[in-house]
Amino acid sequence: MGNFSRQMRLSSALLKRLRSQRGSVAAVNVSGSRSFTTTEGHRPTIVHKRSLDILHDPWFNKGTAFSMTERDRLDLRGLLPPNVMSPEQQIVRFMADLKRLQLSARDGPSDPYSLAKWRILNRLHDRNETMYYKVLIDNIEEYAPIVYTPTVGLVCQKYSGLFRRPRGMYFSAEDRGEMMSMVYNWPADQVDMIVVTDGGRILGLGDLGVQGIGIAIGKLDLYVAAAGINPQRVLPVMIDVGTNNEKLLEDPLYLGLQQHRLDGDEYLAVIDEFMEAVFTRWPHVIVQFEDFQSKWAFKLLQRYRSEYRMFNDDVQGTAGVALAGLLGAVRAQGRPMIDFPKMKIVVAGAGSAGIGVLNAARKTMARMLGDTEIAFESAGSQFWVVDANGLVTEARENIDPDARPFARKVKEIERQGLSEGAKLVEVVRQVKPDVLLGLSAVGGLFSKEVLEALKGSTSTRPAIFAMSNPTKNAECTPEEAFSIVGDNIIFGSGSPFSHVDLGNGHVGHCNQANNMFLFPGIGLGTLLSGSKIVSDGMLQAAAECLAAYMTEEEVLQGIVYPSISRIRDITKEVATAVIKEAIEEDLAEGYRDMDARELQKLNQDEIRTFVTNNMWSPEYQTLIYKKD
Repeated sequence: MGNFSRQMRLSSALLKRLRSQRGSVAAVNVSGSRSFTTTEGHRPTIVHKRSLDILHDPWFNKGTAFSMTERDRLDLRGLLPPNVMSPEQQIVRFMADLKRLQLSARDGPSDPYSLAKWRILNRLHDRNETMYYKVLIDNIEEYAPIVYTPTVGLVCQKYSGLFRRPRGMYFSAEDRGEMMSMVYNWPADQVDMIVVTDGGRILGLGDLGVQGIGIAIGKLDLYVAAAGINPQRVLPVMIDVGTNNEKLLEDPLYLGLQQHRLDGDEYLAVIDEFMEAVFTRWPHVIVQFEDFQSKWAFKLLQRYRSEYRMFNDDVQGTAGVALAGLLGAVRAQGRPMIDFPKMKIVVAGAGSAGIGVLNAARKTMARMLGDTEIAFESAGSQFWVVDANGLVTEARENIDPDARPFARKVKEIERQGLSEGAKLVEVVRQVKPDVLLGLSAVGGLFSKEVLEALKGSTSTRPAIFAMSNPTKNAECTPEEAFSIVGDNIIFGSGSPFSHVDLGNGHVGHCNQANNMFLFPGIGLGTLLSGSKIVSDGMLQAAAECLAAYMTEEEVLQGIVYPSISRIRDITKEVATAVIKEAIEEDLAEGYRDMDARELQKLNQDEIRTFVTNNMWSPEYQTLIYKKD
């Protein structure tokens, strides 16, 4: 009874606070549990424009869905066809047009249908944001690969030719000394999420310079669709420090700075100025770094992560998704999770993504072994790292400092019949790993010889993760993996592939190890917790939540990642785990009217409700005109 009374007192305090808000009031049910209101899209919106200005503003335009009373209120009568359409009717009409227009939208026979779809969706985005996100959310499995990987890679490559309407902000090396004032050119007084790139390493396509803005735009589309971040409070950013892509330097139509990239202290000064500027105007913003060159990815992460709310998805997001897959592979082999530290893992690729995965997996293994210095050393012995120069050992000259902790001891590998620089196929043949993990950005790296060697694995169910994006950079296809290694493998990839028909009614599941499973929830959880940093513990909680999301039945069938169609629910669970961890680490400072003390009183179900009610949904809002 005491606990019930305590809950009722808490609920009363919360109810009193909610009544003071202008929004609707949350109710208390008979069991005494709390529910929460939200300001995400449930109140009329005040606008300071009318007539054609409204129709030309994608944030507020509803097209033929404006009611007759709104048409009168906003001076729209006569500017639209007389029949008022429902949002559902608009979507049916758009989808029919999309199916018909994707043929004519192709720029010649060599232009992929996926790029034609992107063009049509982008036009919708330009004129009606609410409908755009409604279409994206309702068809996320089909259109996530269009607005993000793999199609976004094509978009970035062709961006100078595709550019029609500015979206986001551009800061360049020419703007040094001006960024603090430039941020006030952005019209939104509140920005919750920034995705920033310098275009240095777009997916596996290399240096695309200013054209890399497409990756930031696509990523934020997924933050909106998956996490319900309000689209009026997101900002894609390109920091143009030049390009070393000679083709772009010689292209007269290239839209960026035609000079070689800044480096060293000059480069850092530009990024420092940008970070200071955005956090001065928007102190609570979260900045996600995307597709920076490996040499800068770790350096910038370490430079800023303890001072600002930021993370690097290539390093930390990829690591979390891969870690969830590795833990899922343990479950799929019918082994207890505590066996994870016993897994032998060969990693192909020692860039920012590869090293990020190695660090995350090693920390998790060490924690399972007791979280001691000895445990950490022991965990490191479970990895064999192969880069462009072969197996990384302590005999390597000029070894990358980030890869050094994973360099194998010379005497140890000699006992295994290996040496410095050993080829991948030799390493797989001698180590007989439980997992072959590809983060190399080298398409076809897992050749027939490598896959044949994996048949000698000591695991009854070896796992293959071909994680590199876009599709052409995948280390192998699921067809190759299943046909060569066998039907009983676990297969995951970075880009989407179809499942494999194994015959006799059996299916080889292709698990897309998509960062989309984590980064929206990490961003949303950080935002709603009010944590000033994104801690390792919060990232770990996100990965473990994803690993536990699949049922035992699904995992035993070889399904270690969920369907993209469940992304809103997955994001809600990940965000809940991130908030809970932030509270436990005493990092949570609260969000809006939910202060830190009130947040700490919530149980897991109440945190989940709090998350759900703060996820924006694409619904047309009532518009009220007010003279500016």
